[in-house]
Amino acid sequence: MIVIINKRVFRILIALILVIIIIAVGTIIYNKRSITPVTVNYNITNKPIERGSSTNDYIAFTCNVDWGNEVIPEMLTVLKEKDTKITFFVTGRWVKAFPEVFQTIIEEGHEIGSHGYQHLDYSKLSLEENKKQIQEAEDQIMKYTNTKPTLFAPPSGAYNEYTLMAAEELGYKTILWSIDTIDWRQGSTKDLIVKRVIEKSNHNGAIVLMHPMPETAKALPIIIKELEEQNLKVGNVSDVLSD
Repeated sequence: MIVIINKRVFRILIALILVIIIIAVGTIIYNKRSITPVTVNYNITNKPIERGSSTNDYIAFTCNVDWGNEVIPEMLTVLKEKDTKITFFVTGRWVKAFPEVFQTIIEEGHEIGSHGYQHLDYSKLSLEENKKQIQEAEDQIMKYTNTKPTLFAPPSGAYNEYTLMAAEELGYKTILWSIDTIDWRQGSTKDLIVKRVIEKSNHNGAIVLMHPMPETAKALPIIIKELEEQNLKVGNVSDVLSD
């Protein structure tokens, strides 16, 4: 009788152990599933654009603006003298802070693109956060123009899948660059900025990135002159995308 009871107890203990193991394994699997990042399968047609066609006679100049408003009037003067229209990618917060300068850019016929509302790392933002930044920038821009921007340049060229999704859903093409002046870097003199642009190959259809920096304003007329001597037309992003 004692042996029978021990066997029953043993069987019960085994059953309890199995139940505990099953519960523990199930908990581990559930926790792993709950912390595993969700992969979004989204058919993104709006791939980032770095340049236009190499058969295009245009080369696009872009100026990303979140600061440097004191330099922009000098750049606008040069562009007006050269009869050149470029693309200004502006942040919403900059437009809000300097509406008069922004209005002048519009009045002089330059193309306006979005640089998001704040100069953040968009590659770390969620879909909703990316959409919020782009939409708020658009709302600010549209206070001064009736033309909805359709070009978006993520700050520092940083983006993730959600950035591309947000831009596409809101009707934007995501724009990067093929030639970087790196004019924000300390030691970037006028001559060095000119060299970084002119010594690059395949200028046709290229997109040049610059910022409103004092040395950039000095380099601007030289770069335009040298490119025009190569029978290139300096224009905006839409110019190099239309082929």
